[in-house]
Amino acid sequence: MKSDVLVLAVAMTVIATPSLAQDKPVTLRISHWVPASHILHKSVENWAASVERASGGTIKSQIYPAQQLGKAVDNYDMVRDGIADVVYVSPGYQPGRFPIVGLADIPFTISEVHGGIRAIDSWYRKYAPTEMKDVKYCFSFITDPSSWHSKKKIVTPDDIKGIKMRPSTATIGSWIVQLGGTNVQAGAPEVRDVLEKGVADAVIFPWGTTIAYGVDKVTKFHMDASISTASFQWLINQRAYDNLSPAQKKMIDEHCTTEWAGRFAGPWGDFERAGLAKLKEMPGHDVYQITPEQLAAWKKSTDPLRQAWANSVRKNGADPDRIAQEFADALKQYNAGY
Repeated sequence: MKSDVLVLAVAMTVIATPSLAQDKPVTLRISHWVPASHILHKSVENWAASVERASGGTIKSQIYPAQQLGKAVDNYDMVRDGIADVVYVSPGYQPGRFPIVGLADIPFTISEVHGGIRAIDSWYRKYAPTEMKDVKYCFSFITDPSSWHSKKKIVTPDDIKGIKMRPSTATIGSWIVQLGGTNVQAGAPEVRDVLEKGVADAVIFPWGTTIAYGVDKVTKFHMDASISTASFQWLINQRAYDNLSPAQKKMIDEHCTTEWAGRFAGPWGDFERAGLAKLKEMPGHDVYQITPEQLAAWKKSTDPLRQAWANSVRKNGADPDRIAQEFADALKQYNAGY
């Protein structure tokens, strides 16, 4: 009798639960632009491996690092058009195309990476289906906040006048020009060279990257302040998602959460932040903090950027005041605001 009950219970479980093993196997093409040696590539591998395990092996992935499927600036269009099935994109590479999420790129908005990752994802989930409507939104994340690394000490906004700066995003580039500086365009691997040759005087970089690219060899001054971040979105081709079974979609959805955003980008944030302590220990480097009054001046200098952002959002039919307040509330919730 007990045997019959056990058999019946097992049978009912099989009927009630979709069988992942019976789902059609798929292979997702994942594209990103950093080299396979970058810590973010390991996060991509971990996400893909977790999806494969959770799907019972029915969702596998082929990862294409280092722009093998296309340039970084094209990744949104690549995932929209099915050239890749999964990508991460940087909205800052296409100024004006995704105005709402651009708020995260304005300097002196986000102060800390782990809370910042959770704040931007929980906030932008509401707006991504409209602003990035061509694709399946998975999650958002940010870099660890960057700072100035320069040949001469930068303390106040006035110190940017006459500076030749390699900016990290278009937003930072606009800010530099507004403050009287000049932008120097160079890829991240070229930054040390342009600094060494005097083409640039300063760069805004995360701390770990500063050491990884040898920028510490050609700069002396480093402001210990969380100036700016850049936001990224992990996106999935809509057709690829729609073609999955209900059980497979459930597995993907469980890997497209705020928690996963933190798991995905948190190690990168830790790597970058560790560079601050290393630079402090290096002889010949001045790692300095700024006063509350100086911080207030820097924040005030971003007002034109915030106004331009608000105008862009309003032009697209949204309410910038409400959106900005929602983001501020999310940053406060996760202790990541200024």
